[in-house]
Amino acid sequence: MPVIEVTNLHKRYGTTVAVDDVSFTVEEGEIFGILGPNGAGKTTTVECIEGLRRPDSGTVTVLGLDPTSDRGQLRQVVGAQLQESELPENITVAEAIDLYASFYPNPADPAELMAELGLTEKRDTRFEKLSGGQKQRLSIALALVGNPKIAVLDELTTGLDPQARRDTWQLVEKVRARGVTIVLVTHFMDEAERLCDRLALIDGGRVVAIDSPAGLIGRVASEQTLRFRPSSPLDESVLATLPDVTDVTRDGAHYIVTGTGNLPYTVVTTLAAHDVVAAELRMDQASLEDAFVALTGRALDVEAA
Repeated sequence: MPVIEVTNLHKRYGTTVAVDDVSFTVEEGEIFGILGPNGAGKTTTVECIEGLRRPDSGTVTVLGLDPTSDRGQLRQVVGAQLQESELPENITVAEAIDLYASFYPNPADPAELMAELGLTEKRDTRFEKLSGGQKQRLSIALALVGNPKIAVLDELTTGLDPQARRDTWQLVEKVRARGVTIVLVTHFMDEAERLCDRLALIDGGRVVAIDSPAGLIGRVASEQTLRFRPSSPLDESVLATLPDVTDVTRDGAHYIVTGTGNLPYTVVTTLAAHDVVAAELRMDQASLEDAFVALTGRALDVEAA
């Protein structure tokens, strides 16, 4: 049984349609991503799931609860890291976690939570003195302190440096390992491809496609390209006749081989059989960004998002 069911969801603000007939389900224990540009309707959709917005039409159920009429019960089982949230500048990490823990009948142990999220050394640090990555760790802690069954993480790594983003990704994977179902809202392709079991691509308030990252990529291209420099002279026909190869071209000293299936293995083992080593080997294949462009007809402008 899905833990979240969204069916024909509509939400508008005046004449602006933010969410237009969105439907999807989220399975227990998965990381479900909602990917799209700024203004696509991602945040409005999850705010309806969290009970922060009332849909104009359609239905939303979370663990069998109606987010609108069962809001009190919902808050006991859903933790949320909002796209924009602030704490008093002078509150310390420990004080913030203790405060949020007091809202729940059976909260997580604050000391254990701080240890798990790498915040123990910062327990007495004021919010205003935390780095961007530390603030994100704290926001995750506050989302988890109630021992939720579902966590909604909205634009979790926006504004973080590359190392802080990767550290945060590891934290998300640890949260899922605890048995928490995660809904991850993002506009970062690499983040979605790294973390998500399934993705809903949303553009213009509508769901364009739902699939695993690999499944979405597979919809738009199955071919791969290998580029390498052979360690010794090589007859192109050796590669051109292979069953997985569709084309072989030359670019100076480099060979460019296009094909399908298990192309890297086929090419490398064939070269080895001819005592040739593939130097400067590089493989190019369709990306999640290619899938987004193919399915929506336009690129996702990360800087604008």
